Amino acid sequence: MTRFRSSFYLVLLAFGLAGCATPSGVAAARISEPGIAAAYMPLSARIHLGLDRAAGASVLIAPGIAVTNAHNANLIDAKNVIGVATQSDLMFFRAGAATPPPTAAPVNGEAITAYGQDVDGKLRLAHGVVSQIAMTAGYDASPYFIFTGNAGPGFSGGPVVDGAGKLIGIVFGYKDQGGKRLIYAYDMARVLAELSRVENAPQRK
Repeated sequence: MTRFRSSFYLVLLAFGLAGCATPSGVAAARISEPGIAAAYMPLSARIHLGLDRAAGASVLIAPGIAVTNAHNANLIDAKNVIGVATQSDLMFFRAGAATPPPTAAPVNGEAITAYGQDVDGKLRLAHGVVSQIAMTAGYDASPYFIFTGNAGPGFSGGPVVDGAGKLIGIVFGYKDQGGKRLIYAYDMARVLAELSRVENAPQRK
């Protein structure tokens, strides 16, 4: 089951979280990049009165802090939430003490790997190629990039990794176009900037 979201003037088909979603990507025995493997955290929860299971992903990006999509809020214990970005589909929460992986910027034409989960709790991966990098100026027009591949339900909030094993982005949506699946991800410069804004936002009393 999927739902539409609007993010930075793009209307994208966001990843379905319910158990009726067809698994995407391919089964993976493990995450091959050690830094990503240590920082990766699968997400799952019972929804719809406990009749369906939802799945997503998250990854550590700073000491004790992980990120996922804000539309994965039903998969995170509310007491661990640090904050939600106001202008992107990102949510930050307290997590374990693993070392965050190294990051890099996406490069047009490079091969990447994305990781996610299926509703049975099994790891999935999708290979792809970066096909577009949007580096528009100004906070209100978020940098993002697009890669082609077979990521889909369960990859929501999951890491995108380059050939050197560095974290280059966080998946937030997809759409099927011209016989291809286009997957959208926030680049890590944007993700870390959003974290800084959340951490420095005035606290509500």
